[in-house]
Amino acid sequence: MEVPDQRLSAATFEELALPLFEQLYNFAHWLAQDAAEAEDLVQETYVKALRGFSGFQLGTNFRAWMFRILRNTFLTSRTGLKSTVVSDEEIETIPSAAPNPETVLIERANREMVRQGLTELPVPFREILLLCEVEEMSYEEIAQVLTIPVGTVMSRLFRARRALRSLLVEKFKGVQNGV
Repeated sequence: MEVPDQRLSAATFEELALPLFEQLYNFAHWLAQDAAEAEDLVQETYVKALRGFSGFQLGTNFRAWMFRILRNTFLTSRTGLKSTVVSDEEIETIPSAAPNPETVLIERANREMVRQGLTELPVPFREILLLCEVEEMSYEEIAQVLTIPVGTVMSRLFRARRALRSLLVEKFKGVQNGV
């Protein structure tokens, strides 16, 4: 009798988990800054999630649960980073109707500048921006993933945006000055 329950459980896990694969990989790649490490992180996340799936409560936020497992896996793989609360201290452009080569070049340069700026941010800022802006998670979902209060999500997001803005301003000034 236990075998059908295990199959149902595995089928339910597969139904819930497989649609998240690309989102999890993208988040892992941004965190790890390495494709091979991102693949390993996602694989380990799925293994841990499947192992712990019996403890997951259906009806709760499965997406946030998976992202939390991924984040904790990443943090515990790094020295000096903890899977507990960290202390508080793809931008899409709207294409013009008929882009000219100059516009395309500027948009690519801007996108690359933002990507580079994201890679330079500390992990707590990078992860909160990615979860909010790229994965389009609500503040509540982000709070679940990062295991922090919603108020902390809002203040950290504010500081992360400000830090990214400062980095981009400096980069833009460097471009203007030919640096």
